Order: sequence, then structure tokens, then C-alpha cells
Amino acid sequence: MVLEELTERLSEWLAGTGPDADIVMSCRVRLARNLADFPFIRRCTDIDRVNIESTVRERLQADERFGAFAFLNVAHLDDIDRQMLVERQLISRELAGAEGARTVAIGPLEQQCVMINEEDHLRIQVIKSGFDLAEAWRQIDALDDWIEERVDYAFDERLGYLTACPTNVGTGMRVSVMLHLPALGLAHQIERAFRGLQQINLVVRGLYGEGSQAMGDFYQVSNQITLGRSEQDLLNRVGEVVPVLIDYERKARQFLMSESQNDLFDQIRRAYGTLQNAQQISSQEALHLLSRIRLGVNLGLLDDVEIPVVNKLLINTQPAHLQKVLRKALNSNQRNVQRATYVQSFLGGNSDRSQRN
Repeated sequence: MVLEELTERLSEWLAGTGPDADIVMSCRVRLARNLADFPFIRRCTDIDRVNIESTVRERLQADERFGAFAFLNVAHLDDIDRQMLVERQLISRELAGAEGARTVAIGPLEQQCVMINEEDHLRIQVIKSGFDLAEAWRQIDALDDWIEERVDYAFDERLGYLTACPTNVGTGMRVSVMLHLPALGLAHQIERAFRGLQQINLVVRGLYGEGSQAMGDFYQVSNQITLGRSEQDLLNRVGEVVPVLIDYERKARQFLMSESQNDLFDQIRRAYGTLQNAQQISSQEALHLLSRIRLGVNLGLLDDVEIPVVNKLLINTQPAHLQKVLRKALNSNQRNVQRATYVQSFLGGNSDRSQRN
């Protein structure tokens, strides 16, 4: 896999398809697993890491099921390539910043991936566009069973799957749903909507998961602990809360459309105009403005652009993606200038018009 090829297509989580895709960007199920014959990563030697990586990779590659997977040696990638995979939700920030042997196996359409030597020996992930937790679970359950037939997992009859972090012990499962909630933000109802989630052991994080801040009205809701809970319980817990948040967002959109449509339209057109005419723009500001445009398209207030284009810009304006698209390393100021030009090549604007004249 040539990483530049990824910028030419949309990831599964940005496809804009699936149930409630106007609000739910994606749903993801991730499993933490460790091999029984090795210590946890934090206690591994460099040789242990090499042996874990080679053991898992060789056994996966030996089977035709993984024939379509691309195996990337993360340790050999440069910083921009690693950050691009983080932005694309294919590896975690922990794997990108780790030391020693580590690999990611990426499946077709980027729906499935297996990280080797992250916080745990294995982090198995399935991500689906829209609110489709049932299909994400079906795929990862089958993938996990298949891998378990080829490696010996660390498992305790009483505790369940053993993991480096105590909160993951048991199922080792993290269920997360990424939501786009701009109307709740505009209506100043976002904190109220999330109130009480912690009481049922759910947590709200930003675009890139644990430790990240919310940007552009994108939020991830996920379970916090797994010990003592079954897979179905965790799926149900997240699956029951998300429809409530979807309903809150839909009602907020209806309220804004009925009570302050002119103000809403003005904000959306201002966002569009800024992106069309800015001489430079940061990734965070671009995300914020594109969030407004995405809302406008979904509400039928903006017909100049389509959702797939907005979603493509959401990812390709991130720092590493932008440098991969343009095929050159850029400092922060250069990125801000080039980002404005890149966005205008899709939305039209000063830079686009000057290029045509």
C-alpha cells in the first residue's frame, strides 16, 4: 500500500453512508488482546517486541483471509506517515509514538485493522460508517475468533481477557460512536446532552479518542470499563444512549430551523465564504467551518457542495494528510496557506479563480 493512495479515497468512517449518517459519522468496536507467552508491553524487552510482532504478522500473513490486508511497519514510517494514519483512525496516537517493533495490518476499505504492539499486544478494530454497531460487532467477533485460532490469548476463566489497563480487563472491548452535533453546540445544549453519561460509565472524547479535545462539533461516546460486563451489555449500553443523543441533535436542528433560520443560514454562508476567500487557515478553523457547511448541506440550506466533498475536506485538511496530498513537507505557516488554496480548489474562491485566469 502506497500511503499517498489513501488520500485519493474516503475511509469507511467518512463514506457518509449507513443509518443516521447525517449525525453519526462512524461507529467502532475495538478489542484489546495479549499473547499468553509474553509479558505485557510495558514489561517487554526489545526482543520481546520483535518476537510478538513477527509471531502475529507471520501467522496472519500465512492465511488467505489476510491476503487483501496491507501490513505497514510503523517503526519504519516517518512522522508525517504515522500522523496520517492517526488522522485516518487506522492507528492510535500511542502506536504512532511508541518505540520498537510495531505494525498495523489494514483491511480493504479500511474497515478492519489490527495494531501490533500498542498498549496491548493486539488492538483489533472494525469501523463502520453511520450507526451500524451490529455489523461492526459481527465483523470483529468473526475476526477475533479467527485470530484466536492462530495465537494463544492471555485469558483467565474468572476475569476474562487480560489487558495492560485494568479498565479493559474482561471483554477487552471498547465501543465508540463518533457524532457530529453542531446544532446542540449552537443551541448551547451540548453539556446538558452529555450530562449523566459518566454515571453509566460512558465517556465523551474528541475526534482522536482518549486524551483528545472535541473539535468541529465532533464527539466520541464510548464505554469506560469492561470488567464484569458482557460484550452484548456494552453494545446495548452505548447503543441505547446514542439514539437519545441523535434525537437531541435532531430537535436542536428543528428548533434552529424554525426559530432562527436566518441566523443559522447566515452562519453557514459566512463559513462557506470564509473558506472560499481565506488566504490562510488553520486545521482547527477549517474543521470548525466545514462542520458548519456539513450542517448546512444536511439541512438543505446549502446546495453548492455535497457531503462526500465535505467529508473529504474534513480529513484532507488535517496536517499530515495535507502534506501527503501536496507531496511535500510544510511548516505550520505554509500549511495554513496551502490549506486555504486546497479547500478553494473544491469550493471555488479567490485562489481557484486566480488559477483559472
